[in-house]
Amino acid sequence: MKWILLALVCVQLSDALIRVPLYKGKSARDALREKGLLKDFLQKHPFDPCSKYGGVSGSLESKEPMINYLDMSYYGAISLGNPPQSFTVIFDTGSSNLWVPSVYCNQQPCMNHHRFNPSLSSTYKSNGQSLSIMYGTGSMTGILGYDTLRLSNIAVNQQEFGLSKTEPGSFFTYCKFDGILGLGYASLAASGATTVFNNMVSQNLVPESLFSVYLSREGGHSGSEVVFGGLDSSHYTGSIYWVPVTREAYWQIQIDRVTVNGQIVACSYGCPAIVDTGTSLLVGPSSPINNIQQSIGAMENYYGEYSINCNDISSMPNVVFTINGYDFPLPASAYALKQSDGGQEYCMSGFGASGQSLWILGDVFIREYYSIFDMGNNRVGLAKAV
Repeated sequence: MKWILLALVCVQLSDALIRVPLYKGKSARDALREKGLLKDFLQKHPFDPCSKYGGVSGSLESKEPMINYLDMSYYGAISLGNPPQSFTVIFDTGSSNLWVPSVYCNQQPCMNHHRFNPSLSSTYKSNGQSLSIMYGTGSMTGILGYDTLRLSNIAVNQQEFGLSKTEPGSFFTYCKFDGILGLGYASLAASGATTVFNNMVSQNLVPESLFSVYLSREGGHSGSEVVFGGLDSSHYTGSIYWVPVTREAYWQIQIDRVTVNGQIVACSYGCPAIVDTGTSLLVGPSSPINNIQQSIGAMENYYGEYSINCNDISSMPNVVFTINGYDFPLPASAYALKQSDGGQEYCMSGFGASGQSLWILGDVFIREYYSIFDMGNNRVGLAKAV
C-alpha cells in the first residue's frame, strides 16, 4: 500500500497538544470496484462501503486528528492496553460503543486488520459479558473487557470496550479502519457499556462536556479532527447556531423543512434527524430523497447510485435545510461527490435513500458545517466550516 503523508494544520488550544500526521490511501469503494464487487455491494447496501449508517439494535483539550479517505470516511488512531496496541477507528456520533477486532476472531474481516491480544496487556480485565452490535451496513459480536485507552494526549483508565469474535459478511473486510469508537449518548450503548466520552468526563480529562468535529475536503484543506473538551475556531467562521437535542440517544435534532429554489421538497411539517459522523452521505426516506434528486438533476446509474454531470455543478441549486429557524444551505460543491473509475472522473449525488423515517446528516453535511456536540447542555452547535 502506498501512503501519502499530509501536513496537519492545527492551532494551539492548550498547554499540551499532541500533533499527529495524517495519511491517505485507496478507499474501500475503489477496492470493491477493482474486484468487480461494487455493484452487488451497493444493491444490498445503498451507501458507500465503510460508511456506517443507522445505529445499534488536569484538564486539557485534546485534538485527535482523523484520516480523510476520499471524502467517504474519516478515522483516527488510538491504542489499547499496556504496552499499547495500536488501532484505527471511526469516531462515530451515530453509535456509542468502542470495539476493535481481536485474536478471538479468525474471519476474513478480522484477519485483514489489527487484532487486540489481551494476553499481551498487563492491565487487561474481562468482565465476561457478551456484546452484539448491528449497524446499518455491518455487525459484530464479541465480549467486553477493560483496559487503558490512549488517544491524542489523553489516557482513559479502565475503559470498557468490545473485542470482536465475529464480523459477519464482507462489510468490514475492505475497510481500512479497524474498529469503531462511538460518541453517542450512553443510552445507545449495547450491553450497557460505559462510553468513552462519559469516562473522559468522569475522570476529569476534559475541561468541558463537549467535543467538536471538523471534516476536511478531499484535495482541499487537511486537518480533519475531533477536539475533546473544546473547539477550534480556525475551522469555522461566523456565528455558532445552537440546536436542542430532542432525544438523548443519537445526537437527534429536528429539521423544520428542506427547500430547493424556495420550494419545499421535504419535511413539510418537520422531521427528526441525527448528526452522524459515521455516515458518508446525507440520508433520508426514499420519497423525499427522490424529490431532492430530481430537483438537482441527479440520474440513477448502473451501480444504483445517482450521478451528476460534473460540468453542471456551478449552475446547480442549493439544497437548504432549515433547522431551529436557521437556514443551512448545501451548495452543489458540497453534495456533488467527485469519484474516479479507471482514471475517468465522474460525480455522484451525496444524497442517499433509506427505509427509515429518521434523516441522517452525515459527512456531506458536516464537511460544510463545523459541528459541536455539547453533552453538558444537550445541544448541537453548527457553524460554517472553513
